[in-house]
Amino acid sequence: MYWIALQPSHDDERTAWGWRALQFTPRVAWAEGALLLEVQASEKLWGGRRRLVRQLFKTGEVLAAPAWAAGGTALVALALLRLKLRGEAAPSAVPDGLPLDVFDAAREPLPMLERIGCRTWGDLRALPRGGLARRFGPVLLPALDCAYGERPERYGWIELPESFDVKLELPALATSAPELMWTGQRLLSQLQVWLQARNRGVLAFELEWTLDLRRLDGKPLPPTERLEVRTAQPTQEMAHLRRLVNEQLARVSLGAPANHLRLRSLDTVPWGGRTTSLLPEDNRPGEKLHQFIERLSARLGAGNVLVPLLCEEHRPEKMQAWVSARGAAPGKESTPGDAIYPPWLLPQPQLLPIQGDSPCYMGRLRLLTRLYRVETAWWEEGGPALRDYFIARNDDAGLVWIYRERALKDEGSPEEERKDRWYLQGLYA
Repeated sequence: MYWIALQPSHDDERTAWGWRALQFTPRVAWAEGALLLEVQASEKLWGGRRRLVRQLFKTGEVLAAPAWAAGGTALVALALLRLKLRGEAAPSAVPDGLPLDVFDAAREPLPMLERIGCRTWGDLRALPRGGLARRFGPVLLPALDCAYGERPERYGWIELPESFDVKLELPALATSAPELMWTGQRLLSQLQVWLQARNRGVLAFELEWTLDLRRLDGKPLPPTERLEVRTAQPTQEMAHLRRLVNEQLARVSLGAPANHLRLRSLDTVPWGGRTTSLLPEDNRPGEKLHQFIERLSARLGAGNVLVPLLCEEHRPEKMQAWVSARGAAPGKESTPGDAIYPPWLLPQPQLLPIQGDSPCYMGRLRLLTRLYRVETAWWEEGGPALRDYFIARNDDAGLVWIYRERALKDEGSPEEERKDRWYLQGLYA
């Protein structure tokens, strides 16, 4: 067996290290203040012990490097870790040379064992087993057998939660929203570890801070305040999310000083990994467009950054809508394949005069194409849109896009209301 024992340098990283360890082995447990990993079954998967250990502690700035040690059993790894934390070197003979004060099961009888000259694990193991059991109870010998690998060790294995929800106490009262960011970065780092362990990407999460006051100037305050953060595409990288949180917190005012910060996931999806390509145009350096739009929306406000949205509509003037960039979903394309749409549409269709049977715009227009008919909006109060579209031309106007609005043939209407009307709607460059 091969066990690794590690102790996080920060108490608030204990949970995150447990989640990270689950990426390398399912046998992870907390025992006696340290995190234990049994990784023998995973060695080949990672290319050997050295590569496994190198990947385990390759966290960059996400988690601080912990103290760690390895041994043939969990109790040996724990003992070596405690010696390292005390600044003592490991004995040449392991486990026989390990001191008894790093063996939890021997701490209570340690004074008596030292008086009889028993100071190491080897000394303890050399004593008569019957006398040890009668004098020190049923705990010491089974623990010693586990330490030497003669009896299986039993631990409660860690299970990864279905959703991320972590709350941390702030190092000092935060009087403004940007002061929450120091603890927020630690929570985002833990969120990244959880996403990697669950193999998911986050689309939305919520920051919640607890207010330290219940009343301010005689007015009652809510116990907590919240900030919801969303992104257009799922991600496991926190750099973009940190920028989004920074931008949004800069525009938030706290109702009162805050003492705790909580982060919980709202929407996650299975993570397919980062999209890569061999084409140079797909690997341009710099910020991606959707990330830039999201950051700009957070800085200027959701209503001040708009994106075009293609709508399911046959009338050209209503095929496109401008909506808030935050949370905008792509529309479904509905452009007919046989319609040649112009690059420029007028804000409002322009009524054209008629000479004879021909519409006029800077002179009489000559129709160049067969009609493209649109019949829609019969459900609206203004009545249906009955249009025949053409590309037309003359020497002064060039190519233009016009349509004939067909009138409803109602015999009770005046004759002028039953005539077809021509409109200019688009221009070709």
